[in-house]
Amino acid sequence: MSAGRPSAPAGPEGDDKGGVRAALSGLTTRGRSFLAAGVAAAACAYALGQGDLLRVGLLLAVLPLICVTVLYRTRYRVAASRRLSPGRVPAGAEARVHLRMDNISRMPTGLLMLQDHVPYVLGPRPRFVLDRVEAGGRREVSYRVRSDLRGRYPLGPLQLRLSDPFGMCELTRSFSAFDLLTVVPRTEPLPPVRLAGEASGYGDGLRRSLALAGDDDIIPRAYRYGDDLRRVHWRSTARHGELMVRREEQPQRAGCTVLLDTRRTGYQGGGPDSAFEWAVSGAASALVHLLERGFSVRLLTDTGTSVPGEGADGYAGSSQDSADSAGLMMDTLAVVEHSDGAGLSRAHDALSGGGEGLLVAFFGDLDQDQAALAARMRQRTGSAVAFLMDWEAPRAEPGAAAGAVSPSVEERLRQLREAGWTALPVRPGAALGDLWQQAGQERSRASDGSGGYTGGWS
Repeated sequence: MSAGRPSAPAGPEGDDKGGVRAALSGLTTRGRSFLAAGVAAAACAYALGQGDLLRVGLLLAVLPLICVTVLYRTRYRVAASRRLSPGRVPAGAEARVHLRMDNISRMPTGLLMLQDHVPYVLGPRPRFVLDRVEAGGRREVSYRVRSDLRGRYPLGPLQLRLSDPFGMCELTRSFSAFDLLTVVPRTEPLPPVRLAGEASGYGDGLRRSLALAGDDDIIPRAYRYGDDLRRVHWRSTARHGELMVRREEQPQRAGCTVLLDTRRTGYQGGGPDSAFEWAVSGAASALVHLLERGFSVRLLTDTGTSVPGEGADGYAGSSQDSADSAGLMMDTLAVVEHSDGAGLSRAHDALSGGGEGLLVAFFGDLDQDQAALAARMRQRTGSAVAFLMDWEAPRAEPGAAAGAVSPSVEERLRQLREAGWTALPVRPGAALGDLWQQAGQERSRASDGSGGYTGGWS
């Protein structure tokens, strides 16, 4: 999303409803002093019979009351809107928030002080001071927000403090509208090696299927606006009494499932450099890469939940725009948290319908039973690649050779590889691009040795 939409001007909250008492509560020290001096002067004038002193007292008392009345009416004639640009950003990137104030009254405003409420993780609370805004005029200000932590953060409500030119009164108005900034996981560009699942959906191994809605199908269907009139099927049109068009066969896109293990028992520690955050970022990078490569992709967690949902085939990208599909899954990854589940059985059951396609899995710590269950997932996919978190190993340095693997992780890797997985350990600080390339090389060597597919995997 390149630019957010402006939020509609919002009305005041409940603290704006106080009538005269709420208006008088906005009197400043100067205003209260003027009012008290005016009342005292009027009382003295009455006691002493001094008409001139009474006029002075009335002037001192009426001036702050006039300021209160004008300011109280003005604050309901100032509209505010907010626009995010963009509304979805990766962790560590900046977004700009644009605020616009419109004076919809016939009178100019006094001094305006704006304050927008933002979560502390996005930075300090922004404050702005605006000078007098003419009748029908507008002012625009902007500020930047940034977060290193993924999540969905509310921006607002906006508070507006108005002051009269004499400094007699200050009133606050709160707008109830707020916007949501979505901070998605960081993604890493992945090398464009060929996918094993690609052979089943493209090239010489192309399979064809009837499109569910669409461009060309061999079975006649009702005419839709934009269809080519050269595909009108006149015999079916005469039979049904409405314009029918021919459908042709469509290539079936290769499918891929990205499995993210979110079990709380599978990860230790927290923070931006934790194993769980690495796995979430890796899943996001794989999703974006595969959608850009033209795959139909779904995101699956250990809870058995499939994103974007259970459609005709459970995948996104074939019936939706790839950008919308990526946005939906990235929004899910922005707020994904640890699950309380102890096993991968529900994820295993969710793969029961898949006989072909690619499975890319990001696993936390696996015990012997869970590793055996993960190994059986390989039987339900065309090919499978696993990244197994090994945060007990030494930190990986850029360009350094692969270091030692923890004994427990080494045993799980062996178990997965024997089942047909391409399994790699992930050490702290490892780059997914390097592991992606390494997995492709290992699959290529395995395919060469068996005389099968020799193009690598992705």
